Amino acid sequence: MTSPADLSLVDGETSDEERLFDELIANEQRIEPRDWMPEAYRKTLIRQISQHAHSEIIGMQPEGNWITRAPSLKRKAILMAKVQDEAGHGLYLYSAAQTLGITRDEMMEQLISGKAKYSSIFNYPTPTWADMGAIGWLVDGAAICNQVPLCRASYGPYGRAMVRICKEESFHQRQGFEILLSLMRGTDEQRQMAQDAVDRWYWPSLAMFGPPDDQSPNSAQSMAWKIKRFSNDELRQRFVGMLVPQAEILGVTLPDPDLRFDEETGRYEMGEIDWDEFFQVLRGNGPCNAERLERRRTAHEEGAWVREAAAEYARKQHSRLSRERVEGAVA
Repeated sequence: MTSPADLSLVDGETSDEERLFDELIANEQRIEPRDWMPEAYRKTLIRQISQHAHSEIIGMQPEGNWITRAPSLKRKAILMAKVQDEAGHGLYLYSAAQTLGITRDEMMEQLISGKAKYSSIFNYPTPTWADMGAIGWLVDGAAICNQVPLCRASYGPYGRAMVRICKEESFHQRQGFEILLSLMRGTDEQRQMAQDAVDRWYWPSLAMFGPPDDQSPNSAQSMAWKIKRFSNDELRQRFVGMLVPQAEILGVTLPDPDLRFDEETGRYEMGEIDWDEFFQVLRGNGPCNAERLERRRTAHEEGAWVREAAAEYARKQHSRLSRERVEGAVA
């Protein structure tokens, strides 16, 4: 595949490959793995898709912790299905990133070594069953707002992977809403547990969309390349607009006394997000950062024999098929 350095352009001249790339983007067509692309586009996609994949894999932990403690067999089965979905999402996304020239081993090494980022939201604890509801309603709800536009991402493998992921995330959001609704129709203690979980997860969920637009270094270029379709603040506005009527149905209070709808601007006015906390968690100083990475690292090490066995089986299968083809040709 041709790299930008191989194009040997002088005096700012645009190559045919670059012009074709720009035309595909402008005409809402997809860039595919065999197409030429700027190296910066490739690196941006690798960073975004691999971080997305890491978030799905790490995101299994806060909920996996509750599978054995869910309050009924039905709840266990539903939660188990959700965690399995998240594992699948990670695999879809790692596969999409691999089409850009990075290996899965490289991506996993970046994760377990702490070099790669994942969503800061998964570094918060889940002390009660109501957290499963708050994660589904708030965290997966924010994911839907962010990810549905990604179904139209300019890079083909990423956009196609997102179609199935978004369908399953929609189920996850409904599951969380239903858990909270059941708790809010229960005892005073259950209602308080639900409200407490909403209070703890609301602000980190708003921060999931990333820093304000004027502090987001990558957002503008991603939008120009049509990887992203909306800015961080636009997505945050959409999310809050979705939450307000749903909170009324649930009977929970969104923990933002400054939240109001401005009729003149048609936008929600919100309180200030604690960005210092957001960046602290992002830098690895959150309540569960060390625990999440250590568990991922341990699981990776303990699963080495499975990967080795699978690789050996694949090698033997390839060898057998090659031998049969040779014997068939000779016969």
